[in-house]
Amino acid sequence: MSRKQQLHRPGPQPGPPADDTGCAILHVDMDAFFVSVELLERPELRGRPVVVGGAGPRGVVSAASYEARRFGVHSAMPMTRARRLCPQAVVLPASHGKYGRVSAAVFEIFRSVTPLVEGLSLDEAFLDVAGARRRLGRPAEIAQLIRDQVRDQQGITCSVGVASTKFVAKLASTRCKPDGLLVVPADGAVGFLHPLPVASLWGVGERTEQALARLGLRTVGQLAQVPLATLRRELGNALGAHLHELAWGRDPREVVPHTPDKSIGAEETFDTDVDDPEVIRRELLRLAERVGARLRESGNAGRTVSVKLRMADFKTITRARTLAEPTDLARVIYVTARELYEASGLERVRLRLVGVRVENLGPAGEAPRQLALDEPESGWREAERAMDQVAHRFGRGAVRPAALVRRAAEGDAGDGRDGRQ
Repeated sequence: MSRKQQLHRPGPQPGPPADDTGCAILHVDMDAFFVSVELLERPELRGRPVVVGGAGPRGVVSAASYEARRFGVHSAMPMTRARRLCPQAVVLPASHGKYGRVSAAVFEIFRSVTPLVEGLSLDEAFLDVAGARRRLGRPAEIAQLIRDQVRDQQGITCSVGVASTKFVAKLASTRCKPDGLLVVPADGAVGFLHPLPVASLWGVGERTEQALARLGLRTVGQLAQVPLATLRRELGNALGAHLHELAWGRDPREVVPHTPDKSIGAEETFDTDVDDPEVIRRELLRLAERVGARLRESGNAGRTVSVKLRMADFKTITRARTLAEPTDLARVIYVTARELYEASGLERVRLRLVGVRVENLGPAGEAPRQLALDEPESGWREAERAMDQVAHRFGRGAVRPAALVRRAAEGDAGDGRDGRQ
């Protein structure tokens, strides 16, 4: 099917299309992304409440299906609370490598439309499609093209907001979820914004919302009518001016194409506090394997390795070391992380969380050829690349270091959260 044919795919038409003149900004947000990816392999769970996240006592919700959200379950919620709210929910462990692969394919669709893609996370991005109009049609048609291609190629759905500014486009995608498309005409932005609650404005957290409520301001429209001088006096110069501009639909920020990751890391929260150094070292190895694989997948190498150690009382320390040369090898990352842990003085201290991160990233192709610690001319590098190939074909975990086999047999103890900045 050609792109032009896809633009005119039959579908429900709720009414005449909104005027998208001057609305070159799209915000694309995948619908319940982690859950949607899991359901590709578990179609029998469609229509049921499904939660993705850590199943242990300290696990947290990474994503919830819309069926689970009706019970009040949402991301970042402790899994114990999610189970109380929705005891019939099916809980699935997170598979971050799988989500990364689907995300990369979705972003390729975005970049086939325009080079102006600003990724916000694995599952959402801003696009500026002004330059694609002559080739692909009006912004609303391009938005539908993207939705069609994501569904056809990846089997999942997304919602798209189309507007003249980033702020309004993001609100529009939220308002049309799931699996929707909403155009907010440039001359209709104020009418769209003013009925919304003030919490819809970027920069309005719980404290600011309470401050606005004390002033009797509960909607964006009410806030918009307050003199700028009053908002500055009550909220501070910067925040007052910022909210005043947003309330009138003014957001001058442009779409900024993706910038390289500053760091790649992974961390683990244990179900119960751990003071056994061997268990900690084994966890550092598992995290180093994950980080190394993600570095190689992204084509990056980094010079600084850091560890994060959080104690039972939530006090957290980090230790870092800059290497002589960049690396993308789990072996080097692990040995460095282990040495940092052993030098921290916390070998017999109960730990709640450990993390491994590699920073100061650059393209691996530009890095000098470095040998892993105690690596012969061929060895660790070839072994890790072979592991990558097996993982790509059979899934992460199909092959792993022998030290991690016992951990796998005992079960994963934590909530398995990854981090990218």
